[in-house]
Amino acid sequence: MTLPMRDFALETYMSKWEFVAKYNMTGSDAESLRLPDLLAMATEDDRADFENLSLGYTETFGAPALREEIARTYDHVGPENILCFAGAEEAIYVAMKVLLTADDHAIVVTPNYQAAETLPLSICAVTGVALDIDRDWDLDINRIEAALRPNTKLISVNFPNNPTGKILPRDSFDALIDLCRKHGLWLFSDEVYRLIERDEALRLPQAVDVYERGISLNVMSKAYGLPGLRIGWLACRDGDFLTRCERYKHFLSICNSAPSEVLARMALKNRQAILERTRAIVRSNIAQLNLFFAEFPHLFDWREPDGGCVAFIRYKGADGVETFTRRLVEEAGVFFLPSSVYRSDLTDVPENCLRVGFGRLHVPEGITALRNWLNRNGL
Repeated sequence: MTLPMRDFALETYMSKWEFVAKYNMTGSDAESLRLPDLLAMATEDDRADFENLSLGYTETFGAPALREEIARTYDHVGPENILCFAGAEEAIYVAMKVLLTADDHAIVVTPNYQAAETLPLSICAVTGVALDIDRDWDLDINRIEAALRPNTKLISVNFPNNPTGKILPRDSFDALIDLCRKHGLWLFSDEVYRLIERDEALRLPQAVDVYERGISLNVMSKAYGLPGLRIGWLACRDGDFLTRCERYKHFLSICNSAPSEVLARMALKNRQAILERTRAIVRSNIAQLNLFFAEFPHLFDWREPDGGCVAFIRYKGADGVETFTRRLVEEAGVFFLPSSVYRSDLTDVPENCLRVGFGRLHVPEGITALRNWLNRNGL
């Protein structure tokens, strides 16, 4: 059964508070760079490209120089395997519209970024398989296999996961690849938080590098901390799929922003420095959060996530997470996302959870404001 596309609960909630709350403690992206800082990293030739840029249309697939740089982030992918989009959201939308028909069935892991389920649900039958909060957000691959139908076409995953930060163990990931290969399924893999794992040994390979029907999604917004560029991409070894996506893109953005493409290329050329900056901020903030949550074990069930810069943790206060998050942002300017924005049409999502974001520099200030508010209110 298909469902009409419902409002994007997370984005609707974010639009109310994201730019007015003093302390955004739920942001899902890493600390951004200022334009002068990014330009300072660039070579003279790249800066000249930016300063002398023609503000005309660009290629629908993305500028060749940008796709070459993106391809270098993969092990077995060339520029011909890359299609750029105006952010990750457009890429998700197009991939689902191209891959799925009303006669198909998809499997989607929950909780998730809502587009991962709402878009397939508007097209075909979808089964959700939930991560288990009581088993450190583990994914049972046997439940994925049990959900298969004769018309299953796609499995959609996201690791490191938004909102939980979970990374699938490598043996489970390999079992998932084997399952997809056995049944000829597409594997849509949202990898936007890859490269900011807490332990590098947990890092998974990119789906496109290990599976011929793997589709890897990535973006400049999360690990690289450059959401304002609106540059995302799909990597896939199936040329026909990418061509069909490119033709669908003609009805949407048509092409990317030329300045953003040049700036994204600069950032990717300096990705090691940018990623190390992100990792350092995340490490520092997690250390601060560990200390804070140790003070309030009666209110929060905090566990360090495996990767990314978000976590989804239980709030144990008697007032409930919806009231808590509302009062907190209204009275102290500290902004968290409550469980309600992660409601799923596919599975139950644990109630009384909130999303913590720890990729930004102001997190220690937000912790101080949160602690002061809790103490003032006798919590």
